Amino acid sequence: MQAGYGLDSVREEILAMTDETYREFQVKLLPQVKNYAGVRLPALRRLAKRIAKENGRGYLEAVLGRNAQEELFEEIMLQGMVIGYWKGSLSDIFSYTELFLPKVDNWSVCDSFCSGFKHAPSCRDEVWEWLGQFFGSEREFTVRFAVVMLLDYYVEEEYLSRLWGIFDKVRHEGYYVRMAIAWAVSVCYMKYPKESMAYLKDNRLDDYTYNKALQKITESRCISEQEKERIRWMKR
Repeated sequence: MQAGYGLDSVREEILAMTDETYREFQVKLLPQVKNYAGVRLPALRRLAKRIAKENGRGYLEAVLGRNAQEELFEEIMLQGMVIGYWKGSLSDIFSYTELFLPKVDNWSVCDSFCSGFKHAPSCRDEVWEWLGQFFGSEREFTVRFAVVMLLDYYVEEEYLSRLWGIFDKVRHEGYYVRMAIAWAVSVCYMKYPKESMAYLKDNRLDDYTYNKALQKITESRCISEQEKERIRWMKR
């Protein structure tokens, strides 16, 4: 790695940016996570952009083999951000992501990684095909990653029927997988209510996921009270 981006120096930079008030907020938001330093996301993004630009490959090669149990929450978040910002080949991006995903064990890192995956919009067909391997994973947050990627980049009319087919086939019982699918269905409904209503009337979602999708739709301020009432009556 280049000078200035050794693992110890990166950790020192992270620790120098800690904010105890923000750390207390994080603990309340994700109480199951115990390894917070307490760094705000904009500061981590600035560091990630710098690393990605100056020595993204060297950094990723060094960190992705490390044991996640020995890393700070922010170090893992940073690794995902660097993958998202790094301008390497798509095949390398895929390989690094596959090494990174086993470290993801909470919705915050998962969803942040998805939203920062800057390669998807320009390589949509390739990313779509690559995501297919993850929907049958035994790892909860690997499946959530794939579902949230669909939510972030593929809620468009041309993909709707394929989205429905994937949502119907996912059988992982993890809470965060089910909630991701429910969230995705609700976003589809907001953008394409007619097509999504047809899906809601004929789908293979388990009852929990289906009912959560209805709940998320009714929580929106973008639909009328009359429509919300109709959707509530669809509960299984």
